[in-house]
Amino acid sequence: MHLADIGANLLHRSFAKDREQVLRDAKTAGVDTILITGTSLRESREAAQYVRNYPGTLYATAGVHPHDAKSCDNNTIGELRELADLPEVVAIGECGLDYDRDFSPRAVQRKWLERQVELAKELNMPLFLHEREAFADFRDILKNAGPETCKKAVVHCFTGSEDNLMAYLSLGCSIGITGWICDDRRGLHLRQAVKKIPADRLMIETDSPYLVPRNMRPRASHNRNEPKYLLHIARDIARCRQETTDSLARITYENTMRFFGLNAE
Repeated sequence: MHLADIGANLLHRSFAKDREQVLRDAKTAGVDTILITGTSLRESREAAQYVRNYPGTLYATAGVHPHDAKSCDNNTIGELRELADLPEVVAIGECGLDYDRDFSPRAVQRKWLERQVELAKELNMPLFLHEREAFADFRDILKNAGPETCKKAVVHCFTGSEDNLMAYLSLGCSIGITGWICDDRRGLHLRQAVKKIPADRLMIETDSPYLVPRNMRPRASHNRNEPKYLLHIARDIARCRQETTDSLARITYENTMRFFGLNAE
């Protein structure tokens, strides 16, 4: 069984002491493809440098998260363009809108999401997207980008309503599902919505070290999510969709390879 984790923040400080062991554990669990998320220029550079040590296994994205949009300046897009030219960088992002925290002013978030969407469109690259409590503005920006751009966009860590899901699907977007679906407090609606995602537009992720699957036993050590727990998430998604875990793993792996232009084994 092959599993692909499309979103892991492996450069997070919580992995500083045992990052190599985390990767070995992931491999043992069948997770042999991991995309390390770039959320700022600094982290995007570090991710691109780190994944060079693991060709064919680790890849990176390059982008600026809406929390950090306030740090963008006239050099930001040029620097992202340079990073995107590296073979190990396979998507623009994580970029998007987050009106839940508002760490950056909303107008600033919209400006820099639009700029990064334009960059992905220019480079014909996939988009790795984030949206929290900002559905209407986010949808409108994607709609304005056009259908070809939306077909190359994945709404990562989707936790929204079924109506939001159907809107993203109608635009042509793919959807990333995390361990949020394993949360019996907040994820119950997602257990129904995930059934509506077409098989060819579903991908899975951990968003490590965040979103530890709450129904996992024994509980995660250090209360830290890791790519090795992707198998647990895949099993939950498969149950919700009334599929086998093997089938779910196969199709999401194939989707990831195709979407990000990677070489499947």
